[in-house]
Amino acid sequence: MFVLTLDQIGSRRDIDRVPDLLARYDSADMVRSFERTVGDEVQGVTDDAATVRTIALETLRDGHWHIGIGSGLAKLGGSAREGSGPAFENARTAVEGAKSTTRFTPSIAVVGTNEGTAAEAEALLRLLGNLIESRTEAQWEAIDAHRAGETGQQIAERLDISSEAVSQRRGYGAQTLEEACWPLLDRLLAESED
Repeated sequence: MFVLTLDQIGSRRDIDRVPDLLARYDSADMVRSFERTVGDEVQGVTDDAATVRTIALETLRDGHWHIGIGSGLAKLGGSAREGSGPAFENARTAVEGAKSTTRFTPSIAVVGTNEGTAAEAEALLRLLGNLIESRTEAQWEAIDAHRAGETGQQIAERLDISSEAVSQRRGYGAQTLEEACWPLLDRLLAESED
């Protein structure tokens, strides 16, 4: 089981981003939906490593969240707040660890029953987070369109640029490299709860 605990960065100087996050992941593959736990913190539970990966990478892209991922056994209650067990404890430890990262490291941490594999998943998430944070808006525009199903030619026509420019944006944005890491990340996350 995976517990994700997300705490808004700089919430005292920013708008409340919790309602948008709750709406965004309302239909995610969750065992217990995200909910506000206290202040600007949310927590949700899933049993799917790919869902963890997707949410982690999307919230890293947002840049507004400390992300803690805990894996292990969990005793589920009626809501995420009512759960207990190692996965919940690990998520708390992870989000606190994420808060202590340097400004050069994406604010994400993974703590799991299998400490070695959890550390490997964390390292890969931080590496991908660095890649994601370095992308330009133009690169994201091409990558998002491609992920939404548009061909390079369709993207080029819509943006009034050449197909080569679309390929360059996706290439310099390392879309293919990131996506090639997804199966490995999913496996590491899944093994972190063993």
